[in-house]
Amino acid sequence: MQKADIGLVGLGVMGQSLALNLAGQGYRVAVYNRRTEVVDEFINGRGKGKEITGAYSWQELADALQPPRRVFLMVKAGPPVDGVINELLAVLSPGDVIMDGGNSHFQDTMRRHDLVQEKGLLYLGIGVSGGEEGALKGPSIMPGGDRAAWDLVQEPLLAISAKADGDQPCCTYLGPGGVGHFVKTVHNGIEYGDMQLISEAYFLMRELMGMQAPAIGEVFQTWNTGELESYLVEITADILSRVDEVTGQPLVDVILDEAEQKGTGKWTAQEAMELGVPAPTIAEAVFARALSGLKDERVRAAGLLAGPNVQLGDDPNQFLEDLRQALYLSKICSYAQGFAILKQASGDYQWDLDLGQVALIWRGGCIIRARFLGEITNAFHRNPHLENLLIDPYFATALKQGQASWRRVVAAAASAGIPVPGFGSALFYYDGYRRDRLPANLLQAQRDYFGAHTYRRVDMPGSFHTHWSE
Repeated sequence: MQKADIGLVGLGVMGQSLALNLAGQGYRVAVYNRRTEVVDEFINGRGKGKEITGAYSWQELADALQPPRRVFLMVKAGPPVDGVINELLAVLSPGDVIMDGGNSHFQDTMRRHDLVQEKGLLYLGIGVSGGEEGALKGPSIMPGGDRAAWDLVQEPLLAISAKADGDQPCCTYLGPGGVGHFVKTVHNGIEYGDMQLISEAYFLMRELMGMQAPAIGEVFQTWNTGELESYLVEITADILSRVDEVTGQPLVDVILDEAEQKGTGKWTAQEAMELGVPAPTIAEAVFARALSGLKDERVRAAGLLAGPNVQLGDDPNQFLEDLRQALYLSKICSYAQGFAILKQASGDYQWDLDLGQVALIWRGGCIIRARFLGEITNAFHRNPHLENLLIDPYFATALKQGQASWRRVVAAAASAGIPVPGFGSALFYYDGYRRDRLPANLLQAQRDYFGAHTYRRVDMPGSFHTHWSE
């Protein structure tokens, strides 16, 4: 029997879809799952009639692959990945490639890379975005690790990836170590921000304007034809059009307002703090999910804590246009924060990331795919050393032209007592970044007062300390 081109471990939804994608591109695939009955179910179900064979032990998987063996892991992040790697190291040979396609923490990926390298094998940490549909039809793929490993696997990875602008693969080698999983983490952090901003726009239309879900969905559908065109806006319009079969109400109205999270958004916020990069909109998106989880407390507080009773003004059409602008400009700031994290990490970890290329591979397949990612690519092509997206001429002009609308929306939300931490943090990030003077001078004086931390002066070099209590 002809040996397989690539092995895949883990037959969850994503693993099955990737196996089918690989087979659809003409690659022979050998699959393995810890629960072997899942292997039978897959090859006799969705995989039937395709170039997919089942393996029922680690040795059988290794024997089924042509050398150098290429094994793609689609297993739950954390200890399960370490367990699978240890099993594979016992049956694979020097020169073989292990690829982790899960949502692993980049520090774990760097540790695993070193372990695998010591055994003479090659390792890639690969971010994969697009959900089940993306995995099946073409995801965005973010590989990082051994360059030699990339040379051995680039052909199938490029083949199964999404294509932007018709034929541009949404996949490229990003650099060494854990960079692939770091980029995926930041992708998910931006995703958190994007989802929060869209949800705030929905909430303002519902709570301040009194609009019902179907009408709000129509607004998002219209917005998806312009500069806000994106996968998340598209699915939001679809969600808001759905009717619950049980109650006949809009389905969104019967979904409990408690958002869950798996951790990648939190990792992004944590890494921003470690790197010293301000990313308030991404962090607020994480905190907003945490606050939503306090449902019982919020219900009790609603009966105790007073808020304003403010109605929208006389021109709802103007407010909708303001809201569209606020969403777009907040989105720019959220992405700017994400790319600033990538830029800082690239320097600190010596990854030499091409940020324009990152934007390009996010154009298709991934959850945050959006029209304006093309403008982000253009921005970094104009200036590969761009410090922040906000100062690119294209985005600076958009921010200047739309900021009055943005401010009206945030002010209206504050006046009405409607929480918009995403919109607000994005606006205050913009205002903080554009100011040549901030109150940090007083902060530093306070630090020196109670902790003798010293301060610098504007009129002479050096560090200074004042004996404040004398």
